[in-house]
Amino acid sequence: MRVSHLVKQAKKGNKEALLQLIMADKDAYYRLAYTYMGNEHDAMDAMEDMIVALYEKIEQLQNSEAFYSWSKTILVNRCKTLLRKKDRFVPLEDEQEPSLNAFTDNNPYRETESEMDMQVLLSHLNAQQREAIELRYVHDLPYQTIADMTGAPLGTIKSRISQGMQKLKLMIGGDRYDNDRGEVTGA
Repeated sequence: MRVSHLVKQAKKGNKEALLQLIMADKDAYYRLAYTYMGNEHDAMDAMEDMIVALYEKIEQLQNSEAFYSWSKTILVNRCKTLLRKKDRFVPLEDEQEPSLNAFTDNNPYRETESEMDMQVLLSHLNAQQREAIELRYVHDLPYQTIADMTGAPLGTIKSRISQGMQKLKLMIGGDRYDNDRGEVTGA
């Protein structure tokens, strides 16, 4: 079914319609929450809080087609609130918690080795650059959506991504990369 139809049903109090909307993108919600929270338990807590907030606030959504960016904004805000309550910064991976690789092989959220290498590289960026790059390239969100989610101006988001990418390029080999697509030149 179309998103707008399900949103309309959810606004009428149909919990099943809201559940269908959430389940259609559950993996993306989990990855986004895990990116902020750094462990499975806290990510699931944030997702639960998001679901409650969506149920309570679905009437406020004006553009039905914007459901997914709206819901992800709610999730990001919930993650940030939970992190503030725990009085900790945004971690890339909390060393006190088991890594995703500690989960069984049948876990659909298990990271590959190259993703872990990228996490190590991203950990060298400041929190704002890391957040912007992860939202853009890991979660494939448009710049404007990232700006809306974080409350930062669009130009600031583009700047954070550009500066962060420059730092990453220097860490992985500097001038071997001639553009943002990572095409190798003269290696």
